[in-house]
Amino acid sequence: MAAARRSVGEAFWAMCVADSMSMPVHWYYDVHDIHRDFGGWISGFNGPKDRHPSSILTLSNTAGSGRTAWSSGAKKPDVVGNVILHNKLDLWKSSNGSVHYHQGLHAGDNTLNIICSLRAARTFVSRGFSDVSQPEARAAVLSDYVQFLTTPGSHNDTYAESFHRSFFADWEDSRPTSPAEVLAFAEKRSRTKMDSSLPDGQLDAIGCLPMILPFVLLSASASEERAVAAAVEFVKLTHPHPRVPEYVSVYSRALHAVVGGASLRQQAERALRTLDAWDACQSFHRKAARFPELSEERLKVHQSAVSHLGMACYNKGALSSMFYLAYEFHDDPRGGILANTNCGGENCNRGAALGALLGARGPYVGAQVPQEWKDKLRDAQQFVPEILKELQ
Repeated sequence: MAAARRSVGEAFWAMCVADSMSMPVHWYYDVHDIHRDFGGWISGFNGPKDRHPSSILTLSNTAGSGRTAWSSGAKKPDVVGNVILHNKLDLWKSSNGSVHYHQGLHAGDNTLNIICSLRAARTFVSRGFSDVSQPEARAAVLSDYVQFLTTPGSHNDTYAESFHRSFFADWEDSRPTSPAEVLAFAEKRSRTKMDSSLPDGQLDAIGCLPMILPFVLLSASASEERAVAAAVEFVKLTHPHPRVPEYVSVYSRALHAVVGGASLRQQAERALRTLDAWDACQSFHRKAARFPELSEERLKVHQSAVSHLGMACYNKGALSSMFYLAYEFHDDPRGGILANTNCGGENCNRGAALGALLGARGPYVGAQVPQEWKDKLRDAQQFVPEILKELQ
């Protein structure tokens, strides 16, 4: 269990490092913009630039999921500015079409999804949940989530992706707050949306993974089935889309196995075969092997691989890209985190999922996230030591 505890600790640190490293170039879809804006490839923490070259923030729906142009029917009240992100509505409706998604954050900060993940972990350990697969655990996390997002000034991020906006667009009708009430609301909402003939495709996205990470990591001593069930039952409440449980199961099985000492490379191969991406990944693997490790030529192969497999948020492509990077950097957390960042696209949520895998494997292969990176994290320094102390 000592090895598993070290694995869990490194997974939390690497999750936060990978997210923060990618934050300033989150959703940069042309990787040349990364090199241009930062005078070379990212190699450390940075704050976001004022201008984002690929931003479509001002096209996003401030009243719910998706884009403004997709909404139909009677105009709904804004969730952004009124229920969540209380002082950010002006940025979402700015006439400047290049507003950065994470304006307000600084080098070493984490994005909203990772803060929510860390709060979930803190809720578990502070309240002494020994089995996070129980409904009471989900209820406690959801109640804290509602309190956090609806409290003005509780965080500095500018962006909340579709699943947050959709959840609170439905929540504001009845505004439940107690654990039992929020859980009942979320379960009823989930049943309705999971049974819909037109599920919300914006929920089938890799942003579903950060908040399930504590459910898996803090189930290290439980069976694989219980750990997977803990993650799946929770994600149904935040991302009620019929395809999401399958993808979360694939990822959760891999992470639980790696925490227990399994080979990350073998777990990545298994996942890639499940995702029907193994043959394509092997082609890119052979191309990358022609060039020296850490060379720009090899990075360009990885960038091409991610572009081909999926740069965007949607789960099948994003998970394929993530597991490709996990396969390539199975024993190199530092290299994998930097490669993920410099591949652009949906690199924050992809990075958090990748970071957890790389971090979890690190203690077993003698390769951990650099201490200087951990020391430079801002939000994580307020959460991770407290979480790990409670696990001792």
